[in-house]
Amino acid sequence: MTSVSRHERISGQLVDLKMPGALEALDEVLRGVDSGSLGGSEAIEKLLGAQILLRNNRRLEAAMRSSRLPAVKTLEDFDFTFQPSLRREQIDSLHELDFVRRKENVVFLGPPGVGKTHLAISLAIRAAQHGRKVYYGSLRDLVESLEAAERKGQLRRRLGILTYPALLVVDEIGYLPVTRSAATLFFQLINERYERGSTVLTSNKGFEEWGGILGDEVMAAALLDRLLHHCHIVNIRGNSYRMRKRGELARALHQAPARKNPDAGEEATR
Repeated sequence: MTSVSRHERISGQLVDLKMPGALEALDEVLRGVDSGSLGGSEAIEKLLGAQILLRNNRRLEAAMRSSRLPAVKTLEDFDFTFQPSLRREQIDSLHELDFVRRKENVVFLGPPGVGKTHLAISLAIRAAQHGRKVYYGSLRDLVESLEAAERKGQLRRRLGILTYPALLVVDEIGYLPVTRSAATLFFQLINERYERGSTVLTSNKGFEEWGGILGDEVMAAALLDRLLHHCHIVNIRGNSYRMRKRGELARALHQAPARKNPDAGEEATR
């Protein structure tokens, strides 16, 4: 059997199995087999890996469109050396997504700029890559959407939409206060998702301050009771990434040699 006929046969099989990622990688894999640099099991692994990569990328593209994720932030891009307070094993374990299967929650606490949103989004992206439905929104955006739905008489429908995702990210709790009516709607959302789906939240405020954020201590206590019943809490104590970037830029500008104005000498001699 010639290499061409082998190529055609495998190509037809991959087309029939609807494996375009593996089909795209086929030429390179067969070259490796023919040259002896790839064994049979390695060739199979590379073909399957190419298909899985394409599938995950497609899932991620679909998730970015439907979930309102603001950016692609992955665990691999996170700088753990800048946040030594984090336990790497805890973050790695969360990214295995067992908490999603168990419908547990995750709360990232810490001052602004320490990577809370990055890690929350990275969990959503990992879940999307594994075929889970995800949705992202800041607290303010989510309660505004609930208020708009309530005015239109569609609150139950909107709550159903936000309850359906396997993982919901609620970002920026504490950055802006919300009205008591908005807080009531947020409580309803958390109550609807209780033991039905996982919620990942970020906040720059400790739990003892959530009563002030929501404008009602009793409601905040009831909300936290549901939220923390099955929950992983990640405290991040460190410096701001954004402030570090500004500091690096300022140092670079300070250390850059001053440009000489070629006309300056002429002006001085005139």
